[in-house]
Amino acid sequence: MPDAKAQCHISSAVIAAVPAKLDGVLAALAQMETVEVYGHQGGKIVVVIEGTSSGMLGECLSRISGLDGVVAASMVFEHVDAGHG
Repeated sequence: MPDAKAQCHISSAVIAAVPAKLDGVLAALAQMETVEVYGHQGGKIVVVIEGTSSGMLGECLSRISGLDGVVAASMVFEHVDAGHG
């Protein structure tokens, strides 16, 4: 059985933000170490979140949902890489 410490959970999420607050949301996302903004357009933001567990990804998505200007944040995909060797 793979060691849980070797696992890397990767998720993509779509965030809907109030267009007038988009710059603030993007700035807040840039401060989150486990989040990378893949692209954005017209208030929609696509991000990649990395962590060591599904729970960690969920916590991060919850923090994103609570940002000022965020209307919704939805996880779209999750992949678990158990590592090699």
